[in-house]
Amino acid sequence: MSEDAVDQDKRRFLVALTAATGTVGAAGIAVPFVKSMLPSERAQAAGAPVEVDISKLQPGELMIVEWRKKPVWIVNRTDQNLAELSSLDSKLTDITSKGSKQPEYAKNEHRSREAQKNVLVMVGICTHLGCSPKHFPDLAPAGFEDGWVGGFYCPCHGSTFDLAGRVYKGAPAPSNLEIPKYKFLNDTTILVGDDSEATA
Repeated sequence: MSEDAVDQDKRRFLVALTAATGTVGAAGIAVPFVKSMLPSERAQAAGAPVEVDISKLQPGELMIVEWRKKPVWIVNRTDQNLAELSSLDSKLTDITSKGSKQPEYAKNEHRSREAQKNVLVMVGICTHLGCSPKHFPDLAPAGFEDGWVGGFYCPCHGSTFDLAGRVYKGAPAPSNLEIPKYKFLNDTTILVGDDSEATA
């Protein structure tokens, strides 16, 4: 083999080696850079939105997800559940949720988005002392008078809420349960913690 051929082979080898080293170096820089753009655990805990698949949530069922280290309830209410809400007006403290925390689109009787009114998204923390109420879809809590049509009961101090999270009269809780910001990404996916550019 001539000297020129050997030199050419060396040149090709060195060019290939340099290119490979550059690629590895670029990847080494790119990985931390891309990771730095992802939300950190601290950012997620501070309130990064949480995507929730509700495709398997049957009518009448409740599922719990975590957002900002709080339990968020997602309830698939039946048409009967919604129809019964108006029958409770005389028993509730704040029927229209004027003194309660919720986005504008949830300031209605069912406290949910109009287009998906069966789906209730709510922070599962009692507004009295921060306990977590229990879901009582059918059976009335102990001591509750006749007329229970489903809702939530806080065993710590006895606050009761209907299936829109509205507090019953005489309960220690001062206001209705909180509705967080949320939006539907599609028919079966909810984004809790973000309602930007969402329609009602």
